[in-house]
Amino acid sequence: MNISVKSGLVSLSLLIIILHSCQNKEEIKLPELVVIEENQKDLKARFDAIKANTPLVLAEGLDIQLFASDSLVFDPIAMSTADDGSIYISSTNRGSNSEFDIRGHQNWMTQSISFKSVEDRRTFLRDTFSRERSKSNEYLADLNEDGFHDWNDLAVEKEEVWKIEDTNKDGYADKSTKVFEGFNEEITDVAGALLIRDNDAFIGVGPDMWRLEYLSNGALTDPKSISHGYAVHIGFGGHGMSGLIEGPDGKIYWGIGDIGANLTDKEGNKHEYPNEGVIVRSNPDGSDFEIFASGLRNTHEFVFDQYGNLITSDNDGDHQGESERLVHLVRGSDSGWRSNWQYGKYTDPDNNNYKVWMDEKLFVPRWENQAAYILPPIMNFHNGPTGMQFNPGTGLGKDWVNKFFLVEFVGNPIKSPIWAFDLQPKGASFELKSEQNILSGILPTGIKFGPDGALYIADWVNGWNAKNEGRIWKLDVTAEKNDLAAQRLETNRLMLLDYDKEDASKLSSLLSYEDMRIRQKAQFSLAKLGEPGLKAFIKVLNESDHQLAKIHAIWGIGQMHKLISPLF
Repeated sequence: MNISVKSGLVSLSLLIIILHSCQNKEEIKLPELVVIEENQKDLKARFDAIKANTPLVLAEGLDIQLFASDSLVFDPIAMSTADDGSIYISSTNRGSNSEFDIRGHQNWMTQSISFKSVEDRRTFLRDTFSRERSKSNEYLADLNEDGFHDWNDLAVEKEEVWKIEDTNKDGYADKSTKVFEGFNEEITDVAGALLIRDNDAFIGVGPDMWRLEYLSNGALTDPKSISHGYAVHIGFGGHGMSGLIEGPDGKIYWGIGDIGANLTDKEGNKHEYPNEGVIVRSNPDGSDFEIFASGLRNTHEFVFDQYGNLITSDNDGDHQGESERLVHLVRGSDSGWRSNWQYGKYTDPDNNNYKVWMDEKLFVPRWENQAAYILPPIMNFHNGPTGMQFNPGTGLGKDWVNKFFLVEFVGNPIKSPIWAFDLQPKGASFELKSEQNILSGILPTGIKFGPDGALYIADWVNGWNAKNEGRIWKLDVTAEKNDLAAQRLETNRLMLLDYDKEDASKLSSLLSYEDMRIRQKAQFSLAKLGEPGLKAFIKVLNESDHQLAKIHAIWGIGQMHKLISPLF
């Protein structure tokens, strides 16, 4: 049966797959999966035509090809690559109907600033969009078709996660599977954070960070909240949860923009940051939760370098005369931003002469009269940062080792390049060493290195609003510049290794491998081994002359602190 799905450009096949399995003599029905398959006949020709009509500008030594078109990719927000090369994206159907932007509702501003929790926001939305006020809210679409324009219409649109695959390994994606659909309370935000791991997945969508499991048919299911209380305010759109990654310490890290958070962790500790963005971390089950860094506006994504330094770029406050900030974040740091600096007192003509963020120069690098309570930025940087990556070690070619990659998103593909840059030490922090515009002509929302060493780019195509379009591009070095070809092939193989089945000796040897993804996998598996793993880490510290192997041994021992603490 050939039908059109999500207004795709080619005829697609919608396959509804229902699988059954038996457990304890009881038949269990797996959920239906929506699968979209490309017409293979003219795939390369169509992809080449799209590329030819895209105004791409590339740095020397790089090449690009379309990996997935807008018949498979819809409004990509967050992006995660799996070890087998599959690409997962979160996609949203939300627009102005359920993702409100305070700039379009300035009469809500004063009340929104007063919110202290997500329940305050829920109460406000239920009152503002009560059934009794339906007539005055007819701009809100009646999505549930009950004849009223009320808060129940905010609980209709759902977030989606799609798995994009190249099933025949010809370099072009030909299959897209919706593996999850859900999260649709009246206070649900956009799913801006996604992390795919071997045995579980994480989705960040205010007000929660969710952990999900895989079913045998590949669907994600049984979401469990490991942290609740994100997205306190109605603020700027796109300031929700993001930046979901696995840290070198084995913890999960994620962030929220300045729509804020008011959290109570599993141990009962309260963390109240309603007027600022934060980066947090916890164990995968939500335990040992802590605020890692605060005072941020909207970082979107952040990355660790090979030494565990956390680097990001934070959006500016939209004040004339300032710009975004390249930031080195350390545990417990405060970068100085509060949503109060964005609006609030500045809308009151009797109380707007002193603008803290600007007048105290909180947005600039270290200067003589710098406020002592904040960690200043490395430098002022590029507009609208969204996606960010650090070369794990065998990505692209030797020219790009130890480089960071940053997306500049301003709603226009011509003005939204991807930058490559590197840093060099300066005191206890860093300064910019070099930077280069490596790609323009598309509108990236996210970038991720694949297991093959190429850089995959989610493309919003154009504008700001969701429109059921999207693409994924594959950026790589040219054949002449592929001077890490052998290492990339080996890394690709090692990404699929079952590390939990390897012995301590094999895992120890991989702590010195040149790709940090492999080193980290070996470290994590050693940390699970208990005493044999601890002995292996200590042996590396005592006998290895490889700096990075020693660093991973230290991180690994840190993961085992609960096991070894009785010894001290």
